[in-house]
Amino acid sequence: MATELTFRQLVYFVALADARHYRRAAERVGISQPSLSQQILGLEAALGVTLIERGQRGAVLTPQGRIILEQARRVLDETERLKALAQDAHDGVSGTIRLGSTPTLGPYLLPHVMRRLHEAYPDLKVVIRDAPPAALQEDLLSGQQDLILTQLPVRSKDTETMRLFREPLKLALARDHPLAQREVICDADLAGVDVLSLSDAYRLHAQVAGLCEELGATLRRDYEGTSLDALRQMTALNMGVSFLPALYVRSEASQEAGDVIIRPFRAGRLTRSVGLAWRRRSAHVRMIRHMATIICEVVRTTFSDHVKLEA
Repeated sequence: MATELTFRQLVYFVALADARHYRRAAERVGISQPSLSQQILGLEAALGVTLIERGQRGAVLTPQGRIILEQARRVLDETERLKALAQDAHDGVSGTIRLGSTPTLGPYLLPHVMRRLHEAYPDLKVVIRDAPPAALQEDLLSGQQDLILTQLPVRSKDTETMRLFREPLKLALARDHPLAQREVICDADLAGVDVLSLSDAYRLHAQVAGLCEELGATLRRDYEGTSLDALRQMTALNMGVSFLPALYVRSEASQEAGDVIIRPFRAGRLTRSVGLAWRRRSAHVRMIRHMATIICEVVRTTFSDHVKLEA
């Protein structure tokens, strides 16, 4: 009698493929490592193929395993979609959605969004995780996040995106910087000037690096900030100038109380695009549309002087 294929086996197989390690995968799904191994062996027996190469490198997918993994993800996504549709039909918007957000954005926008979201959908639970964009995208594709709020673009054929707004980048300088007394700073003023940035885990890094090349400025790679606060503090010590997002400046670096001087740059035309990204076959598209609407309402009513809607 053939071994029966189970939904649980597919869940464990996808977890193992994402973790590439039996112990970490077992911890992720909440079972023991021997139990996980037995489930994977059962899946291989049911399908009649070897899915995993077992060795010192951990768990490596075979060519057949990579093909099966793609289909397994589709099955799990469609199952989640079916459950979400049934839940919506039963009692409207409810359940739990997992939202990833870049720390250069979430702390300054999401508190306003979450208040409105709870008022509109009190039965909905939102689990928020802050992480750099590269980690967020990886979590999204592996199913650990349902959607992410991040700087665009998100380059993946497996995701859909929605542009929400454009956020200006402000020039920050130490109070004793030679340019600090100027109200208007042009491109030529920054030629040869040291510029600080976040690490390359953030999309803002690539944008600032490209800008430095264009301006003839010097990007300091020996002092990369781990957060916007760290970047501002290094700027205050005159280790270089930096470009800070407008919502962060509004919250943490006001001209009156801040430890840095803030100047507009290129008349506000230097911006980053912010939006939502989710898996193409996501079960939560309806909720994502609701959330996008609420974010746009918050931007329109609270931040219209600082960012410009794109949606």
